[in-house]
Amino acid sequence: MSESKAALQAFKSEVAAWMAENVPSDPGFLLPLTFLEVGTEQQLDFLREWQHKLWQAGFLGMHWPTEYGGQGADSAYQFIVDKELGRHRAPIIFNTIGLNWVGPLLLDMGTDEEKSKYIKNILSAEEIWCQGFSEPDHGSDLGAVQTRAVKEGDEYVVNGSKIWTTLGNYADHMILLARTNTKTERKYDGLSFFLSPMKVAGVEAHPIRKVTGEYGFNQTFFTDARIPASCLMGEEGGGWTVAMKTLEYERGVTAGQASAYWGVAVQVDDMIDELAAIEQDGEPLLSDPIVRDDLVGFMMEAKALSLAARRMAIPALGTDYPMGLALSVKYRGTEYERRMKQYTASKQGAQSALYVGDDDAVSGGFWQRAYFSNFGATIGGGTTQVQANIVAEHVLGLPK
Repeated sequence: MSESKAALQAFKSEVAAWMAENVPSDPGFLLPLTFLEVGTEQQLDFLREWQHKLWQAGFLGMHWPTEYGGQGADSAYQFIVDKELGRHRAPIIFNTIGLNWVGPLLLDMGTDEEKSKYIKNILSAEEIWCQGFSEPDHGSDLGAVQTRAVKEGDEYVVNGSKIWTTLGNYADHMILLARTNTKTERKYDGLSFFLSPMKVAGVEAHPIRKVTGEYGFNQTFFTDARIPASCLMGEEGGGWTVAMKTLEYERGVTAGQASAYWGVAVQVDDMIDELAAIEQDGEPLLSDPIVRDDLVGFMMEAKALSLAARRMAIPALGTDYPMGLALSVKYRGTEYERRMKQYTASKQGAQSALYVGDDDAVSGGFWQRAYFSNFGATIGGGTTQVQANIVAEHVLGLPK
């Protein structure tokens, strides 16, 4: 449905007032910059409570059906909420895999039973989800998945391991891609997709320490883990189709996500404000013509990304290269943010080498932490190199 500007403006004022009253203050401990860095029970409890409060206020999954905990509203309302979350520098909404990949997938392809069972608990943060796609020996080649799921009666017995399972050590469920048939002519036809429980015997998630010193990623091991056969989503052997639909949500190619506010947004204006406070050889850094030229380049790139996002919403403007913008924005956006954060940190002189916890670190080491954290975004959902290949082959028609 289409909403009037007056109605949207009134809603924006309502949300802004609620945020001013309810966005929690600094809890006194380090909060994650993105859902990829939730590494302590303290962070988890704080963020779970915040997400639940936001959902109770009606500001999460607003365009999802009311019978599953949404508001049945136009997606424009969720866009307003997400913008206000950023403007008020609110804590992130951490249950991202559930909210932005699993939920939309279930609404699109799930059974009524699956929707009723899972979606409301995703919104309320009562249940946390993780993703089991990548494996240690196969990287982004999902077609080569070797984790096995063998059916025995009304159960599947799972053996293997998954890597980069964000939130895996806290998750209640995993979207799991596993091989159920090793004898198919095409390797993709032997894969199945499961809504797998995590808290069963034989499933262990081992946290991985990242370059930031934080945790969030895990390697998950399955050792004769038994999961109900009812966890199978779709048909046995049909997992590749479900996985590809999941990746459309993960990469932002297909809309339907509950909220886009999964990480602290760093804008070009934040970079300029930071650099404006720095002096170089006794002069303001921004008086340097080379720095000013660099900043104009970043500003132009930010504007181009913003316009690309708006253009994506207008089908008639994407007919030259169908899905080209959607597939490239993830690649271009994450690389842009990485370069922007690296550039800002590099202009701090000798203090560029200081990190969070050092009393002399500029802005508490925020830019260094943000830069290192950003590598998770350039890997998750398909690495920068994989994304570039997808655009080259499937959009531009270049040879492999």
